[in-house]
Amino acid sequence: MTLFAVTRLELRRLFVRPLGWVIAALSLAELGWRFALLLQIFLLNQVRLAALPDGPGYTDLVAVRMDSSFITGSPLPFGVIELALLLVPLLTMSTLAGERAAGTLPLLFASGLSASRILLGKYLAVLMWLALWLLLALAVPVSLAHGVMLDWGKLAAATLGTFLALAALAAIGVACSAFASHPAVAAVAALMIGLALYCINLGAQLAGIDSGFINWLAMSTHQETLLRGLVSSADVVWFVLAVAVALALGTHRLAADRERN
Repeated sequence: MTLFAVTRLELRRLFVRPLGWVIAALSLAELGWRFALLLQIFLLNQVRLAALPDGPGYTDLVAVRMDSSFITGSPLPFGVIELALLLVPLLTMSTLAGERAAGTLPLLFASGLSASRILLGKYLAVLMWLALWLLLALAVPVSLAHGVMLDWGKLAAATLGTFLALAALAAIGVACSAFASHPAVAAVAALMIGLALYCINLGAQLAGIDSGFINWLAMSTHQETLLRGLVSSADVVWFVLAVAVALALGTHRLAADRERN
């Protein structure tokens, strides 16, 4: 068995099991409802916004706000990132914890693949599923590109930031699944860690502190810059480090399981 085979097998599981389809259907329905409300708010205020010299347009008030509520200050709940905080743990909880609970993890070890390739194959399958989900969500605001002025640069930066957030959450979810003995435990752990990384700087912000290690540690700090259309190498490196640390910890745990078996 190769890395590609592990990825293909896990991707097939994601598309065969009903959980993935339920997650996709409900989340895309919610995002469609969110888009309709954001568009209505934009149209109702279009005349007033047109009178402003540098007023926000469709990209700022609709397209980018599809990605997040908390970071963009949208009055509507649950953008793509907030949904991902809840849904990615459900998607990743069975990647390795399910194998362990079903007793099939030794079969993966017997294939001759290293622990790093097994975990990376699982992670790539989840990342492909999330990339397809993000493309479908992005297609909703882009569908009106023929009738509105889209800032493609800002939308590309926001999409990059959202994809990096999904990649980090997926890595955390797979790592938690590598440590947990049951899928439900993996889901709860991934949810708590994701929420902690997302909101860890709230106390500092309420205290008026906009810099420091706590703010750097928060995912929302780096996400906010990208959603504003500014692509910084420091923010991209933060997400790469988050993915690398999570996958390294998950690989170490999986390698320890392999040695015991």
